[in-house]
Amino acid sequence: MSIILRLDRVMADRKISLNELAEKVGISNVNLSNLKTGKVKAIRFSTLNAICEVLDCQPGDILEYKSEE
Repeated sequence: MSIILRLDRVMADRKISLNELAEKVGISNVNLSNLKTGKVKAIRFSTLNAICEVLDCQPGDILEYKSEE
């Protein structure tokens, strides 16, 4: 896939744990873990919005596009 999730990097920069972020965003630890490891095919805008709000970041800080060339 050419979209790379950088959630782990942003979480480390903000010094926030998976459990703490999951609780503040309102999603399960399992779903957040899947997002963090890139094991998802889609993300809801409402979830992305909540993550960005809690981490005080932009979607571009979490998502990266890489060409498959």
